[in-house]
Amino acid sequence: MARYTGPINRKSRRLGFSVLENGKDLAKRPYAPGQHGQKRQGKLSNYGVQLQEKQKVRLMYGVNEKQFRITFDQAGKMKGVHGENFLKLLESRLDNLVYRIGFATTRRGARQLVNHGHITVNGKKVDIPSYRCKAGDVIAIKESDRDLKIVKSSLEALQNRVEFVSYDAAKMAGTFVRYPERSELNQEINESLIVEFYNR
Repeated sequence: MARYTGPINRKSRRLGFSVLENGKDLAKRPYAPGQHGQKRQGKLSNYGVQLQEKQKVRLMYGVNEKQFRITFDQAGKMKGVHGENFLKLLESRLDNLVYRIGFATTRRGARQLVNHGHITVNGKKVDIPSYRCKAGDVIAIKESDRDLKIVKSSLEALQNRVEFVSYDAAKMAGTFVRYPERSELNQEINESLIVEFYNR
């Protein structure tokens, strides 16, 4: 299945989960989409619950099914808890870190900045959104693009920045300080259900 490019609010309402992580996508209509969205939904099976959890995370990070599965398998080869390692790998994607630093207000916007060649990693242009960053990598806006209005407005609108990235306003650059702790990530996600889904 290809990456979903339709209205994200619709997916958030279907899952009952804010895919944008800010709650705005559920603020107006917190019920399922469609003509019968406000009627009671049937109880999900165990498989349905696991599938829904997988879709939450996949849509949140904007990853297609193939990339998602590959990342999951790579997380299984690392030491530690499989589900937590999986989330850490997703968080270390370049498009996600551009979003976390505050260069874009959404992960979709961050992906576009990367695709259009506005981002550098350790001084070199990288235009691959799935590029996996390592602790200590410096992610910056390309010098010739530092006057982009969309980036400036995103930085001004940012309320809080996560602790696993730091930001230098003078250089318009952020540093991926370390991999995040589980407590720093979305608490509504139950990654163990995703592990169960793929190991069933």
